[in-house]
Amino acid sequence: MDLDEVTIESIRARLLGGDVTSSELVEAYLARIHASDKAGPRLNAIATINPRALEEAAEADRQLRATGTLTGPLHGVPVVLKDNVETAGIRTAFGTEAAANNVPSSDAFVVKRLRVAGAIILAKSTMADFGASWFSTSSLSGLTRNPYALDRDSGGSSSGTAAAVAANFAAVGVGGDTGGSIRLPASFCNLVGLRVTPGLISRVGIAPLVFEQDTAGPLARSVRDAAILLDALVGYDPQDSLSVNGRERQRPYAEMPTGGLDGLRLGILTQLVEGPNSSSEVIRVFWEVTKTLQVEGAHPVYLQVPELESALETTSLYLARSRADLDGFIASRPGIEAENVHQIYEQGRYHAALDLFEAIATSENSGIHGSDYEARAGAQVRLRDGIIDLMDRNHVHVLAFPDVQVPPPLHSDVTSRRWNSLHYPTNTVLAAQTGLPALSVPMGFTRAGLPVGLELVARPLQEHLLLRAGLAVETRLGARRRPNLGSQGD
Repeated sequence: MDLDEVTIESIRARLLGGDVTSSELVEAYLARIHASDKAGPRLNAIATINPRALEEAAEADRQLRATGTLTGPLHGVPVVLKDNVETAGIRTAFGTEAAANNVPSSDAFVVKRLRVAGAIILAKSTMADFGASWFSTSSLSGLTRNPYALDRDSGGSSSGTAAAVAANFAAVGVGGDTGGSIRLPASFCNLVGLRVTPGLISRVGIAPLVFEQDTAGPLARSVRDAAILLDALVGYDPQDSLSVNGRERQRPYAEMPTGGLDGLRLGILTQLVEGPNSSSEVIRVFWEVTKTLQVEGAHPVYLQVPELESALETTSLYLARSRADLDGFIASRPGIEAENVHQIYEQGRYHAALDLFEAIATSENSGIHGSDYEARAGAQVRLRDGIIDLMDRNHVHVLAFPDVQVPPPLHSDVTSRRWNSLHYPTNTVLAAQTGLPALSVPMGFTRAGLPVGLELVARPLQEHLLLRAGLAVETRLGARRRPNLGSQGD
């Protein structure tokens, strides 16, 4: 079976047709990981292989032979997980050497959901220490290479999941997004990445960064695969206080009409297209795509949010809450060799380029009881309400802009700290700091062959609309293409 760009539906059809077994799929993916992750181009996307992956695949094959039916929508489908998602019996290190020996005794809620759906947990993927970076900077694994340009970063903090799915190391992957950690690597790796309304997917068993903003979500090579994976992840969890949103699904997300772009009103936030740090190449790709979508029936509406730059700074919660959230998590996990974030900082057990981790570790925040947190959380609500009002007044279905204002950076730029994390020119923080769902869809490449992603943002709990719009855009643009790893040397 050719693994390049294989879809969930094609895997299911071939399993049912007897053309391939789950065991053969897992063996083929593991061979590809061996050839291109640890050797060859050495992407460094995989942190830990599930030692029971082949055993689990063999059991899926036995069930199919015995019943003639698939046990769930992901039966036998190999999936990679970001390494902040806890997995029983498989090392989960959260990207930090301080947890290099941590092996959880129980699965995160989303892992339980994946197992019920029949998925095979193939591997855990690389990530920045506790997700505190826009890049792949990890004290445990170092840097993860971009499959489209090995000297460039794959984006963070779901760097390994994105690089692995882009390179066809697995069918689909699960990432995590606090400020953009699904959508930014999706943009850099020519993938579809979905940030859902927080609470739609339970966060139990996933390392936190900012409680209100944290969510897991799909990384996939197509909108349809992302929707199928989303259906498996969503569900109510009484242990997550935001999980009431998991009850809101009225029909499967994968039930998407295949209609075109006629009548779709795109709210173009021009401030996020041509900002002071915007790359001319990203601007060019975006406006060319906008023209194409308009020809196909979409209606662009040009909008601006008053004092947006200031609002995004005011609504940032990292230095107001993250230390308290991380300290509570670390204290509850005996497998992490530290008592709190500051101790990891004092011991120097983090990647040298993690300025945001340093800022969090040395912050004086007191979590939800601090006045700074209360002011910023209130500002988030006001910004969200203002954006929704802007969309309503202009009859806009979704907002649209580039995920990031610049192409994937060189690793040398990352390690030299060319950018400060709190001022990196990513547009993904808008949805994250307002609690809005957002979808990244490939929209093209720079002249140098670097991927550029289109971000679509909807109102809370409008994931169905977001996926329909994303499918229409994907169908028209066809901008996803596999990387040619064989043409790239070390």
